[in-house]
Amino acid sequence: MREDYTEAVLAVAALIPPGRVLAYGDIAELLDAGGPRQVGSALAHSGDSVPWWRVIRASGQPPACHGHRAWTHYREEGTPLRGQAEPDGTGYRVSIREARWQPDDAGWEALDALREALARAGAEKSGGAMSPGHGEVEV
Repeated sequence: MREDYTEAVLAVAALIPPGRVLAYGDIAELLDAGGPRQVGSALAHSGDSVPWWRVIRASGQPPACHGHRAWTHYREEGTPLRGQAEPDGTGYRVSIREARWQPDDAGWEALDALREALARAGAEKSGGAMSPGHGEVEV
């Protein structure tokens, strides 16, 4: 996975305020790059430095295998929840309608800068050329 992509995903996760969440796909869409699985992979490999529990599945379920740890954070931050945590960390969901982060102007500026930096880094790595399948034919 590209280091610049991982850094951008971590930067977005760090922007999410306490009590708010984004789905993996929300982050991919905000960055205009990758998809939910790529975001999840970036967080799985490097997410301990950011509030990983604020990035969830679109269903409102916490990150896989981290239900108990996430529950503690959600309760401390006042994140809107439905249900109660079971011993295995399941049984609850984040109420994503209520908890989804809506960036303010400063948040949008930060997201725009991340998206632009990611696009520049991708263009530099590819030499500024488009990859086959995106308008050019490989010869």
